[in-house]
Amino acid sequence: MSTFIVLAAIAAVAFYAVTLYNRLVKNRQMTEEGWSGIDVQLKRRADLIPNLVDTVKGYAGHERELLERVTELRAQVGKVPPGDVAERGKLEGLLSGAIGRLLAVAENYPDLKANENFLELQETLADVENEIQMSRRYYNGAVRNLNVMVESFPSNLVASQFGFEKRDYFEIDDDADRAVPEVSF
Repeated sequence: MSTFIVLAAIAAVAFYAVTLYNRLVKNRQMTEEGWSGIDVQLKRRADLIPNLVDTVKGYAGHERELLERVTELRAQVGKVPPGDVAERGKLEGLLSGAIGRLLAVAENYPDLKANENFLELQETLADVENEIQMSRRYYNGAVRNLNVMVESFPSNLVASQFGFEKRDYFEIDDDADRAVPEVSF
């Protein structure tokens, strides 16, 4: 009888460990799926940048420094190693700021603002930015779930045994992007 109780207890512990392992795998996969979603949207944005820069160049050629900065940041983003979420987030934040400044420059050029290509690019870019935001929320939620399991007892025992690690959130590093805009009437 006592052997049966010991075997039942071992089986229950093993079943629970397998369940925890499977939940960790699921959360890791959701995190990777979330990052893939962000990556797709960031690539879409990166593909739009040369067209946007070329369109603005035709109207605002003397804004060369800003145009070069956008191009340079796009190139830097392309060189970030695939798993370096923190560095990618930092550079993408800088790129978002530069694109915002580029769009603000367009306000000074009425012909550019009326250009059909520019308007279409601007609308597509806004859509992509919204998709990036939604993808980032999904990814960060998946990272939160994985990190909670990696740090919580008893799942942390299974996580450490099988090499599950915490992931970085995809965050904005530029404090200006977090600031509440000032609205006046």
